[in-house]
Amino acid sequence: MTLFDPANHQRSSRHRKVYAYTELAYTAVDFSAALLFVVGSVLFFNEDTTKTGTWLFLIGSILFGMRPTIKLVREIAYLRIGDLEDAADPPPVSKAVK
Repeated sequence: MTLFDPANHQRSSRHRKVYAYTELAYTAVDFSAALLFVVGSVLFFNEDTTKTGTWLFLIGSILFGMRPTIKLVREIAYLRIGDLEDAADPPPVSKAVK
């Protein structure tokens, strides 16, 4: 198994389940971050709410930073399900490209 291979989520029913859960988490984080950025932008129109808007930008930025973390957690979960030796010894490029 090669890390970050798009076909990994089809390897077994457990892989598909991990993929479904992580995609749900990824989408929830993505949507929440975008929403916080929009609300934070609106709050910047009034000087009295600028501080709140700044906090929403910070929280949204942290959420956007969680996106690659979710993908990495998914790949680690795939490794736990699959064969760890396959990840350490990926196939040569000539065999992988068809």
